[in-house]
Amino acid sequence: MKDYTYYVYILTNQRNTVLYVGVTNNLIERARQHKEKITKGFTQKYNVDKLIYYEEYGQIGDALYREKCLKKWNRAWKEKLINQFNPKWRDLFEELIT
Repeated sequence: MKDYTYYVYILTNQRNTVLYVGVTNNLIERARQHKEKITKGFTQKYNVDKLIYYEEYGQIGDALYREKCLKKWNRAWKEKLINQFNPKWRDLFEELIT
């Protein structure tokens, strides 16, 4: 059985006005897909492609549960979480691929 790492992540746009919460088992590839606007939908429409936060999980159920929780949070709570992890809201994608 193959072991996976699952990620809950938050993206924003360049002006940090929109927050998007997602889950994946390949954070680098998923972030690249958002940047290249491969999938039509919310992130493409609102130009959401800046990776500003992520968490790692060993079980998909845990990651999905956390994603659902974060989606219910208000913006202030999400901002506090992001600020603790990434105070300058820099794009973490470049750090992941190097």
